[in-house]
Order: sequence, then structure tokens, then C-alpha cells
Amino acid sequence: MPTLNDYKGQVPAWCPGCGNYGILKAFKEAFVEMEIEPHQFLIVSGIGQAGKFPHYLRCNTFNGLHGRTLPVATGAKLANHEMLVVAVGGDGDCYGEGGNHLVHAMRRNIGVKLFVHDNQIYGLTKGQASPTSAEGMVTKNQPFGVLSEQFSPMAMAVALDCSFAARGYAGDQEHLKGLIKEAVRHKGFSLVDILQPCVTFNKINTYAWYGQRVYRIEPDYDPEDRAAAFEKALEWGEKIPIGLIYRKHRPTFEERVPVIDGSPLVNRSIFSDAMRERLRATMEKYW
Repeated sequence: MPTLNDYKGQVPAWCPGCGNYGILKAFKEAFVEMEIEPHQFLIVSGIGQAGKFPHYLRCNTFNGLHGRTLPVATGAKLANHEMLVVAVGGDGDCYGEGGNHLVHAMRRNIGVKLFVHDNQIYGLTKGQASPTSAEGMVTKNQPFGVLSEQFSPMAMAVALDCSFAARGYAGDQEHLKGLIKEAVRHKGFSLVDILQPCVTFNKINTYAWYGQRVYRIEPDYDPEDRAAAFEKALEWGEKIPIGLIYRKHRPTFEERVPVIDGSPLVNRSIFSDAMRERLRATMEKYW
């Protein structure tokens, strides 16, 4: 059985008090309690403070380009659909540069588990507005305030029939740990948007601000009621719900791809009989 020490990676370079620490702690505890060994899964990340997440763990890692986390994770899952594939990124990484990939990952229902560190700001590049920054928020490159409407990842997820859409909060680590477990065990694509205070560049959405607004979704709430889920997803402001917002059981992308039916591609021979015959004929013709 793994221990927390088995997941110990590099010393984090995040700012003291960063919400990423709460996410890292909840993630490690969830995986230890699920008895998942570090070698049994892959984490794919992009670029940004959230993209450094796998550096601070002990795991298989692929660091990709900014906004390109999901294409790599999708390829890895198709190459070995029996392996647990996790993707991590920030709100800019996934909802900005990578928004198109997110749309199609939801549509395909590829069995990747995506955890978005949503601090409503670009932290690595020092405080520019992200898609989830509030309208009117003044930043370094928006001195007159953000002119665009705030993006709602949960509303988009429900609208696109995402098979698992949840919101967590870095300040409620026990609750977040439970959401991580649910997301990993879910069959299909999982999106967990994690509200994460940035203590350096976002002076609005602070721990105190969230503490006055965040609440756990009621136990009798039905996440499979799509109309209710859409209403819950749009709830933002004085009250912000955290928990499983929407769930839809439907076939995964891996199940619909005939060439990976059965054993994973990674376990198969590189050469088929037809390929061997083609190579033999080519060699006889030219050599």
C-alpha cells in the first residue's frame, strides 16, 4: 500500500499560502487512500503554476505546451486505455489557450481525469486576466477592467453533456479529496474545476472572499438532473456551490474505437502479418 512519502517530489516553488498546496495535499491523500501506486498512472500538464503540479509529486509525467494538455493525454489514453491518465492545468491553460481541446474531450468522453487549478488569473506571467477573471476586474494588462463576460466552465460542461463535471475548493481539502476520488473512479471524462486563491496576484478572490460564499451542495441534490445541474452551474456570486454538479453515464471514446478493442495498443506487436508480407514483397522487389 502506498504512503504519502511515496508521492514526495521536488520542493514546491509556489508562493507561501498558494491554493495549489491544498490541491496537492488533497490529491496525494486521495491517491494513497485509493491505494494507487505512483507508477500506475500518468499526469500530463501544460505550462503555468498549475503545470508544475507533477514536479512536486512522484509519478509518470509528460509536460506539454501551454493549452495542449488534453491532446497529449488523449493520445496516451488511446495508446494504453487500461492506464489511469490524469491531466492538470490552470484556468488560462485549459479555458483560454486549450478551450478548443476541452470542448472535444467532453464531446468524445475520453477517459481522462482533468483537474483545473482555477485561480481566476494568470499567475506564472504575473497577473494578467484569465477567462474566469470577473468582468470589471483591473489587472496589469486590463487597466480599465476586464471587458469580457466571465467564463463559466461548469455551465459549459453541462451544456456539452460532460459526463462528470464538479467544482472543488482548495480551502476545503477534505471535500476536495472526495471529489478527486469520485472523478478518478468515474468511467469517462471527468472535469473538476478547483477554486484556488492566488495570494500574490488576485486580491479579490481571496480565502476570506470564498469563505463567505462557498457551500457544499445539498445531499439530496440529483446531479443527473440536467436542468437542475445547469441552474446550479450558473449559481455564482453571493453563493458558490461546490461538489458534483453534473453526471451523465454514456459510452467512452475508448469503447467506440475498434482498433483498441481488447488489449491496449502498447501491449501489441508492432508488426502485423500483413505488414510483414508488405515489407517482404517490397524488399524482394527493390533488393
